[in-house]
Amino acid sequence: MMLHIPDVLTRDQVAAMRRTLDGADWSDGRATVGPQGAQVKRNRQLPEASALGAELGAVILAALQRHPLYISAALPLRTVPPLFNSYAGGEHYGAHVDGSVRSVPGSPLPLRTDLSCTLFLANPEDYDGGELVVTDTYGTHEVKLPAGDMILYPSSSVHKVEPVTRGTRVCSFFWVQSMVRDDAKRSMLHELDQTIQRLRMRIGDADEVITLTSHYHNLLRQWAEL
Repeated sequence: MMLHIPDVLTRDQVAAMRRTLDGADWSDGRATVGPQGAQVKRNRQLPEASALGAELGAVILAALQRHPLYISAALPLRTVPPLFNSYAGGEHYGAHVDGSVRSVPGSPLPLRTDLSCTLFLANPEDYDGGELVVTDTYGTHEVKLPAGDMILYPSSSVHKVEPVTRGTRVCSFFWVQSMVRDDAKRSMLHELDQTIQRLRMRIGDADEVITLTSHYHNLLRQWAEL
């Protein structure tokens, strides 16, 4: 499932982040990938140990915990702290697949990357190029969202970032291990949850809504890996 998560950050939050990030010390983005990724990656990133990155990442994670659509779609169990990247002057990231397992700073447990997240911190009109291109079984999808919006997609997808030919593309990106490993099951749970929410708005907590809610939680109980 590939899903647009709108309004993760407010306009004021994005503006505050950009004021800070525009004056930050960026490093070569190839420092955070393996040999294959390093051959096709040309961008800049905040270092993984950056105190600024940790501070801004905490703002993003707090916002996501308050976002019901994200919680419904991702069913997050553990999350890699958000990282930040910047593309300008033709920088790009060629076709690649994210690594299946990542470490989490401060945790002895590895994280399985079920979902990849890109949170846009620049508006589409501020730069040319820079589309996130995701290829899956349903075809190829180009993504370029308003600042403050996020795209969520399976980490197993082949994806790339097109060259930025004008302006600067700034994003946060990170990975999520879901309580439900299988993308198809996770998608079914999300659709069922959204249907329940719409029914509750129309008819309240009728017996049918309670029954569907029971089915949702019983399925989650059966499929969740904790």
